[in-house]
Amino acid sequence: MQPILQGRNLVKRYGRVIALDHCDFELFPGEILAVIGDNGAGKSTLIKAVSGAVIPDEGEIFLDGQRVNFTSPIHARDHGIETVYQQLAMSPALSIADNMFMGRELRKPGIMGQVFRQLDRAAMEKFAREKLNELGLMTIQNIRQAVETLSGGQRQGVAVARAAAFGSKVIILDEPTAALGVKESRRVLELILDVRSRGIPIILISHNMPHVFEVADRIHIHRLGKRLCVIKPADYTMSDAVAFMTGAKEPPAEPIAA
Repeated sequence: MQPILQGRNLVKRYGRVIALDHCDFELFPGEILAVIGDNGAGKSTLIKAVSGAVIPDEGEIFLDGQRVNFTSPIHARDHGIETVYQQLAMSPALSIADNMFMGRELRKPGIMGQVFRQLDRAAMEKFAREKLNELGLMTIQNIRQAVETLSGGQRQGVAVARAAAFGSKVIILDEPTAALGVKESRRVLELILDVRSRGIPIILISHNMPHVFEVADRIHIHRLGKRLCVIKPADYTMSDAVAFMTGAKEPPAEPIAA
């Protein structure tokens, strides 16, 4: 099976610090790939490289088998890669619909949109409501309410819904449950599984091992700037994953394919 997103021999240096050291990466269609690693292992730099936020010094990135050279997150977004950052990258004072369409607002058809540049708020609100309903976010009653009035779980849900609405190829989630309670974390995990069921592959960066082992199809373990190994949750325990990640245990000889 051909990876939908692949990195080969990725290198990124910050002065004398080597954040990525000839790193490889593969995401296959329809899977949830968890990326785990200790602090400073380079996993954030890896994700930024494949999402356009960082330009690698060396190496190649392929999307659907075609080599790509992302110069910015917007460039990656235009290719169908959406990223939900830990900070959510949302404007608290704006409405849910405005946040979902931030940077890609719809304009009214005809002269009102083309000449007077008026926004088609009715269309944006209808689309936002449909996407929230598709993911079961029924607790949000008013699509016009400001994001700052939502709970943490609801905000995360809106961010995931935005990514699912526009991410046609890949969705990247950076620590989606880090600041959430038990109930809200459960809802976000359900959202992740729901998005995967729609055929969109997901990259999940998380330190929460129970969550990783619950939803991931494969686990990419990152250490010292490169891929140490790839394991399947069914074949290893959480203790094994932590031991590989910290160097306390020898990893498997070869990465496990999908």
